[in-house]
Amino acid sequence: MGRGIMITEHTSATPAAIAAHIADALRAAIAARGRACLAVSGGKSPIPMFEALREQTLDWSRVSIVLVDERVVPRDHEASNTALVARHLLQGKAAAARFVLFFRELATVFNAEVLDALVSDATERIADLPWPLDVAVLGMGEDAHTASLFPGAPGYARAIATDERLAWVVPEQAPVPAPHARLTFTLHALLEARELVLSIAGETKLAVYRRAAQRADPALPVSLILNQTQAPVSVFIG
Repeated sequence: MGRGIMITEHTSATPAAIAAHIADALRAAIAARGRACLAVSGGKSPIPMFEALREQTLDWSRVSIVLVDERVVPRDHEASNTALVARHLLQGKAAAARFVLFFRELATVFNAEVLDALVSDATERIADLPWPLDVAVLGMGEDAHTASLFPGAPGYARAIATDERLAWVVPEQAPVPAPHARLTFTLHALLEARELVLSIAGETKLAVYRRAAQRADPALPVSLILNQTQAPVSVFIG
């Protein structure tokens, strides 16, 4: 694995250990700058970590939380990451955190023009976050996608090349509950973060991670996160 790259691996990782690590980073950010910004990924995998993190003792009123990516669906949709985070993270002590939404109202028909407008509106919503992100929590699919950076999907090439912080991607071949257009932080935005946290679980994903860590390859989006020298990456292998 090429090192000049800032990767730290944590093996036998538990949701509680990941939560403690994130909480330490948030406390350090608050101590240094008075507030902290946490970006989180959705899906079922991070739920145990969310439920451990929400009980961590820190000044949650000084924490802003935003999604790494979101499906373009209403908040009451079963695929909504917004609803999932509200249900599993913004509870207990973490209820005091500020949750910044990408969007509120949605159209019923989506095309490139509508998605561009959603990106523009979401960009305005996140403008007053304390940039850069202090921690961005990422997962990885068996196709090596991370955030909503799906290899070959419409919008993907722009999302990894633009200097903007948000982009839309339509992951046509993504796992259930797709296909839904998605808004996602771009590669540029993620690499601005003070720290990236990547969680890997299972032998299949571990093999994909090991392959992606060898070199940057746009066909393996997570490799673009691993093979760079801008943002430190803490990899938690469970």
